[in-house]
Amino acid sequence: MTEQNQSRDKSDPHFMQSLARGLQVLEAFADLPPSVTVPQLAKETGLARAVVTRCLHTLAALGYVEEHERHYSICPHVLRLAGAYLSARSLPIMAQPLLEDLRDSLGESCSLGVLDGDEIVYVARASTTRIMAVSLHVGSRLPAYCTSMGRVLLAALPPDRLQAALGRVTPIQRTPHSITERAALQQAIMAVASQGFAVVDQELELGLRSIAVPVRDRAGRVVAALNLGTNAMRLSVKDLKSRALPQLRAVAENLQQLAG
Repeated sequence: MTEQNQSRDKSDPHFMQSLARGLQVLEAFADLPPSVTVPQLAKETGLARAVVTRCLHTLAALGYVEEHERHYSICPHVLRLAGAYLSARSLPIMAQPLLEDLRDSLGESCSLGVLDGDEIVYVARASTTRIMAVSLHVGSRLPAYCTSMGRVLLAALPPDRLQAALGRVTPIQRTPHSITERAALQQAIMAVASQGFAVVDQELELGLRSIAVPVRDRAGRVVAALNLGTNAMRLSVKDLKSRALPQLRAVAENLQQLAG
């Protein structure tokens, strides 16, 4: 359980600790091998083994996990939890064909992401060849502070929430280009807020360059970010701004009309 949830548990009489722990165990499967044991889950979540065991018993009874020789794995039933978010009227579903058209037009991978805590979550993606050391797909997570989509989404936060978010992260020197000082990072995010787009040039990984724009709902609120990622050998920052940016903005405007 996160520190934020722990403090909420103590102060909020409506907060269900048992439900939070069950969801915490369920979420832990995403960062572990396909088949895991109670000790592995206890270590990952920081919960007592007895608590993890009770959570697994309940999740198994409801069909979300299955047990075989003291090893547990996720069942397809968990996909029901994503059903409402990935419904036919949801933004990711509406965005997918537009991302594919954008990919075909520019010849580069394009993605849609949302902010979840201090990370971005990929909710739609149209890829070409792999441009990162790790494969990205729907459900992938990356730190918000050092990604183009993340900076677009952070730039849309109210000042107090942005300060809290920056206070929680410890910037890592991932490449020689990474911004690791909080003041410089805040300045970069404020620049995104004023210019309306973000470019991250090899800060997350050497050779990876990306550009992102905000996606708004009809009320003008930023609800997601749209990006294009490329190998730095293929497109310069100037190319991203002149070729990719206008098309990204056009797709974002189209999504705003569809979002409702």
